[in-house]
Amino acid sequence: MSTSLVLTVIADDRPGIVETLATAVLAAGANWEESRMARLSGKFAGLLRVSVEEAGAEALASRLAALSGPEMTVVVGRTSTAGAQAFQSLHLELVGNDRPGIVRDVARVLAAQHVNIEELETDVVSAPMSGELLFRAKAELRVPSNLAVDALRRQLESLAGELMVDVDLVEGAREA
Repeated sequence: MSTSLVLTVIADDRPGIVETLATAVLAAGANWEESRMARLSGKFAGLLRVSVEEAGAEALASRLAALSGPEMTVVVGRTSTAGAQAFQSLHLELVGNDRPGIVRDVARVLAAQHVNIEELETDVVSAPMSGELLFRAKAELRVPSNLAVDALRRQLESLAGELMVDVDLVEGAREA
């Protein structure tokens, strides 16, 4: 039987970080299944999931945790086997003048409706004509199947009016 481990990694960005992780995963007979990694402000930040036979899970977790030191932090967690609940996927896009609190305000509305943010990508860019800073966010949401999407859309549009941002909520996950 196979089990999954989820890792978070943060380090000063440099060549070889992914190779170090991949070598440890392969040496344990595990499989690298999915990951998201990026360079943020001079740091390497990564999130990945690996699968391994149950008998080798503890050894792999220990091997990966041992990579932690002054130059790199690796946190290893086992995935939950909790039962899956019925849900629907939504894609959210937001753009507007940058200001503190946008993520918190949107996340508060979503959490109040038991909506899970499965992926979130944000950035701040200069507006094409004015040069003002624009905040942009894209999110993949997991929404309880009994939640009325139109009601959630109205709540987000109301918040968008307060924040003076544009919000677009589309049913289904976006294409990669």
